[in-house]
Amino acid sequence: MSEWSKQDRFNALLSGERADRPIVSGWRHFIDKEQNADDLADTTITFTKEYDWDWVKINPRATYLAEAWGNKYDFQDYQTVFPRQETTAVPAATNLWDLEVKKAADSAPLLEQLEAVRKIRQGLPDTPLIQTVFSPLTVLLFIVGRSAYVTKTVFGIENPVTLESLFTEHRAAAHHALHVISLTLADYVKELRQAGSDGLFYAVTGTAHPGLFTEERFNEFSRPYDSIVLEAASYGKNVLHTCGAHAQPERFNDYRIDGISWDTKAEGNPDLDAALTATKVGGVDHALFAVNDIPEIQRQAEEALNLMKDQPFILAPNCAIPLNVTDEALKQFKQSVIEKETRI
Repeated sequence: MSEWSKQDRFNALLSGERADRPIVSGWRHFIDKEQNADDLADTTITFTKEYDWDWVKINPRATYLAEAWGNKYDFQDYQTVFPRQETTAVPAATNLWDLEVKKAADSAPLLEQLEAVRKIRQGLPDTPLIQTVFSPLTVLLFIVGRSAYVTKTVFGIENPVTLESLFTEHRAAAHHALHVISLTLADYVKELRQAGSDGLFYAVTGTAHPGLFTEERFNEFSRPYDSIVLEAASYGKNVLHTCGAHAQPERFNDYRIDGISWDTKAEGNPDLDAALTATKVGGVDHALFAVNDIPEIQRQAEEALNLMKDQPFILAPNCAIPLNVTDEALKQFKQSVIEKETRI
């Protein structure tokens, strides 16, 4: 190929092939610009152009999928990237049976995101875009007011439904809810294609952590429903993100995904030399951006690029960049790839 486009590089690397140079992207929340389609689109376009990212992970508000079933949040009161949860559609596990399949065309929160994707595609016609979609298990936990992370609680919910009540005492109802959510997400991701998305950033968040779900329980309550959503998204390139410590990226080697993102620096996680089948995405500790440790950001980026030089690889932070990131840190992070390219 004589002249590579951003789409060419993105598609090649996530097909397990080499490209003419490494590619890089970063993503973060803008919590004051995520409550409507216009603000989210305008901010995403501006952020992408400012740093000339090679591809875009669209970062909608973290709660948007739970909102589709009626959860309410206070968007004037945030804890990190999570608005305060005011109500839940499932106050008790018995209410799981009340959840019904939603059509994206009839859901205001999903229509809002489809409109944002369309606007971002119009503003970035040549840049690969993938939309963030949480797994059905993660969405269920958000709906009931439980965290999808082993060490955190949901902001605003003091006494959430217990995991024992959800997945043991009301096991059949949990499967009903997960099936409902997975069918809703499958319909939504098909609509995303028409809106201009090139695939998904599919987040199983912290649900792979053995302190939250054993492998047996994960296999029962996540795997079958992940398959439904990822099958619907098979038209594009899909990057799975398994978040936090003990994220077990190797667990997803048989998933229908093209890329795998995990925290290579967190406790219990393998580094970039892990035996994984999908293209690796990451390599730089996202926490470094919070403390503006530019020398270490540059060092980790160069180390990752050197380690992965003979393999398809996408340089990125290991998770969302913290809200207090500096412009200088982002520019130097992008510069890591430019400098690498000039030395090749």
